[in-house]
Amino acid sequence: MAVLLEVRGLSKSFRGLRAVQQVAFEVPEGSITGLIGPNGAGKTTVFNLVAGVMRPDAGEVRLGGTRIDGWRPDQVCAAGVGRTFQIVKPFAGLTVRENVTVGALRKSNDVSSAQRRADEILEKLRLGPKRGMLASSLTLPDRKRLEVARALATRPRLLLLDEVMAGLRPTETDQIVAFFRELNRAEGVTILLIEHVMRAVMALAQQVVVLHHGEVIARGEPAAVVRDPAVLECYLGEETEV
Repeated sequence: MAVLLEVRGLSKSFRGLRAVQQVAFEVPEGSITGLIGPNGAGKTTVFNLVAGVMRPDAGEVRLGGTRIDGWRPDQVCAAGVGRTFQIVKPFAGLTVRENVTVGALRKSNDVSSAQRRADEILEKLRLGPKRGMLASSLTLPDRKRLEVARALATRPRLLLLDEVMAGLRPTETDQIVAFFRELNRAEGVTILLIEHVMRAVMALAQQVVVLHHGEVIARGEPAAVVRDPAVLECYLGEETEV
């Protein structure tokens, strides 16, 4: 299987505080990979470095073999990387449909086709009946779905999901897990997800990368990683939602 995302020796510090240090992993094209670890382990910093929000102090990020570290976020998005944010911030004064249409216009200059793309995604995420509502009026679970819809509207090759299942009820988690599994199977979208809901990680991911204090301490198949003594000690021994 070809590698879509390569992270090599990625490091970033903030005023002397080491957020990530020599992080390296690969995400095969067409796969689902979990990025897990305790709070403060550096997971979202890795996402920000991949997505162009920050420049690394050292290391490389390659997408499909092309080096993209140091690119602007809009350039990274145009190259095929879509992402969600842990703290959702929709355009509160726009409708649900308008929020997603904005994302769809990334790959289309035609408003009508962008709206059709938005409607298709909203139906798949069970937001179709709420397309005319203001984003500010949505519940947290629906705002999470809207965040995913906006990212998908950009037609990404690689989708970065930052805790999109946090705060969801078990039935809602199962629904969105099924959606991501089908998205990966039917459309071939490669997914890298940060998630604390281990039940979802185990159901979705073919491989898992574990961060602790900014460093990779384990990687491999989920069933093997969750038995790793280092992972059990620093993370899974905590109060983790399963």
